[in-house]
Amino acid sequence: MEETSRIPGYFKNKGILITGATGFLGKILVEKILRVQPDVKRIYLPVRAPDAASAKKRVETEVIGKELFGLLRETHGKRFHSFIEEKVVPLAGDIIHENLGVEGPQLRRMTRELNVIVNGAATTNFYERYDVALDVNVMGVKHICQLAKQCPNLEVVLHVSTAYVVGEKQGMILERAFKQGETLRMETELDMDAELRVARDYQQQVAGDDAEQKNERKAMKELGLARARELGWPNTYVFTKALGEMMLARELGGVVPAVIVRPSIITSIHKEPLPGWMEGTRTIDAILIGYAKQSLSCFLADLQLTMDVIPGDMVVNAMMAATVAHASAPGGHKEESPTVYHATSSLRNPAPYAVLYRTGIRYFCDHPRVGKDGRPVRTRKVHFFGTVAAFTAYMLLRYRLPLELLRLLSLLSGGLLFSRLYADLDRKYRFVMHLVDLYGPFALFKGIFDDANMERLRMAMPVADRLEFNFDPNTIDWDDYFYKIHIPGVMKYVLK
Repeated sequence: MEETSRIPGYFKNKGILITGATGFLGKILVEKILRVQPDVKRIYLPVRAPDAASAKKRVETEVIGKELFGLLRETHGKRFHSFIEEKVVPLAGDIIHENLGVEGPQLRRMTRELNVIVNGAATTNFYERYDVALDVNVMGVKHICQLAKQCPNLEVVLHVSTAYVVGEKQGMILERAFKQGETLRMETELDMDAELRVARDYQQQVAGDDAEQKNERKAMKELGLARARELGWPNTYVFTKALGEMMLARELGGVVPAVIVRPSIITSIHKEPLPGWMEGTRTIDAILIGYAKQSLSCFLADLQLTMDVIPGDMVVNAMMAATVAHASAPGGHKEESPTVYHATSSLRNPAPYAVLYRTGIRYFCDHPRVGKDGRPVRTRKVHFFGTVAAFTAYMLLRYRLPLELLRLLSLLSGGLLFSRLYADLDRKYRFVMHLVDLYGPFALFKGIFDDANMERLRMAMPVADRLEFNFDPNTIDWDDYFYKIHIPGVMKYVLK
């Protein structure tokens, strides 16, 4: 096996399109490519914007201007801005449109130059409107595939999905692509085109004037959730991501090499370029933030179950390695079905939820937050419940009954005191229930993600690449990572 690095060399003189570049993973990918291969030809970044000038401004402020690009900025010094101008092409575009809304000479130039397409754009709202989720997570994939077919020099399409497209499966979960029309519930069938029609027709039925938009939004959200649950998925997000995978296979099978990377819960950067850096509230961080603010006294989670987490830089390293491994010269052999890679940790280096809890307690004891009165906030323990029944009983006794009592006292006395107590307790109750509604299914997830494909990919890499593009979860000490890197990162970059 050759021992020289191969991945940076592949990206030399390559034209790359990255959707979702304003998202967490997208930014890490753009930065890494520019840092390890400054001789990349061009990186096209479509972002939602009314015109080219607005797109340029968005990329400058929401991507290139972030702290994440500090090392790159330092490396290039005064040439940084001219380097970015030369390599990065912001586009006013959106995957919900054919050709992403790009037209004319710009479209012709882009399709001619593209060698790699990375589709990382998605709506990740678990309970998104069904029509919106289908537009982005399914039709968006179709538009990417249609664009791919117009690129004569294209070598590979990489699609970012989620490990949780498998719903609430238990046991060992293989890296396997969905069959067309496959569902997660016995005796049900799925017709992708019919789903798109159902959403469109229903939206036209419930559409009203401005005064009725709230009802329309609610109806479309409920439709998405009903369709997802009827076919075996827990929410609209993972259901439409599964449909997106099917769309990719249907449109590109045997035409262009296609790869699907399914990360589990993505956490802050582990190593480079900025350990602890992150954006947005990821699944487990909502729990950390609630704990830090002392808004969280209980949660639905089994501390002995594995929380499958993977740092963002490892996901990006895996994406780059998979891109290189599957790139095929135009006209070469194309697989009929996309290869699936699990960017996960539950098999090789499982981290139970107890790790997050104990490192959280330790961190906040050693670094107490300061309250509004300037005094340290005392670290309190959180009650965890491993079953829905136990959690429901606790919430009834701890919140629902006291809330009813306070409501009655407030009505009888007419005093402000009981009203304030009610409002405060009700706020805490709603906060906990909102978190459980969103993240409870992850906290009770009992599957283990097989990563045989990912391990084969890693073992086939030269040693130099394995070091520079590390995605081996075995190299992470979870206690050390959460205490020294992730929790400080959440406090610094998210809970500002």
